[in-house]
Amino acid sequence: MNPTPHLAAWTLSQEQLDPRASLEDKLRFALRYAVLAPSSHNSQPWHFIVDSDGLTLCADRARALPVVDPFDRELLISCGAALFNLRVALCQLGLAFAITLLPSAADPDVLAHLRIVPDAPRDLTLLPLFDAIKKRVTNRTPFADRPVPPEVQQRLRAAGTAEGADVICVDSAAGRERLAELIAQADLVQFHDPRFRRELASWIHSSRRDDGMPALSAGVPVLLDAAVPIVTSAIRTFDLGGGMAAAHRTLVAGSPLFLCLATGTDDAPAWLATGQALERVLLTAADEGLSASYLNQPIEVSELRARLIEPADSNLTPQLLLRIGYGEPVEHSPRRPMAEVVT
Repeated sequence: MNPTPHLAAWTLSQEQLDPRASLEDKLRFALRYAVLAPSSHNSQPWHFIVDSDGLTLCADRARALPVVDPFDRELLISCGAALFNLRVALCQLGLAFAITLLPSAADPDVLAHLRIVPDAPRDLTLLPLFDAIKKRVTNRTPFADRPVPPEVQQRLRAAGTAEGADVICVDSAAGRERLAELIAQADLVQFHDPRFRRELASWIHSSRRDDGMPALSAGVPVLLDAAVPIVTSAIRTFDLGGGMAAAHRTLVAGSPLFLCLATGTDDAPAWLATGQALERVLLTAADEGLSASYLNQPIEVSELRARLIEPADSNLTPQLLLRIGYGEPVEHSPRRPMAEVVT
């Protein structure tokens, strides 16, 4: 059976690339893997410009989330995740490269320039992660009551550290309860804000769209998920914070492990590093048969962000909060046509 058009991006295979393809065609092919990266609200806020010997990654500010992400922190994290996928794909295709981050002081929308360097050594540590690009999926369902082994947690920490982020693992009952309380508080704050509700509703689409989220992504009851106009109207109109807090408490209880990605600074270079660390962690998790999704609400509410990590790590700034566990298979998120994201 052929996939529905909005999910066709996930049927990608290296065999689809002609071995005689030009360098530009190889770059464009690698970008088909780059855009499989996760992004906030599945906004896919990236744009790529391909030239004869490399490409440029730009932020697409038209796809920003000004209420939940007023400084474009999550936007840059999303673009960093796409950049990491690109690195893995180019390595798999046998191409070495050099990357300059934030190359233009005059244009902050230019996030990275990548230049192919013939005959240079490749980072072979990326190769084992290639197949995981298509395995990775955001899974918002409860996970199995099965702990993540310490050696696997260490591998996840090492993945984040390799890209310049600290990874804090929380698997104790007390630690998860503390996170549940912060997430619940953040839900109440966010859903009390009508601007937040309008922005969230604007990114909830039917499954036929090529961006955004299904209603279930926002924690809306299954019964309403089939009626997207009703759901978006309810989110815009009513303060659902109490219900969301309860739903997310249940989700936390069904999550054996949490990972907090943190950095020593809180600026554009740190956000791009976080994005690359995020995707390296997610691909490593997928390679281990693990599922993941996000509960970033405490990071998005400024007064709760500093409370997310223990005082012993007070020199670190939290950037992302992931829940990790063993989940049932779920469908991938849709992707925009390549013609819309590549020049």
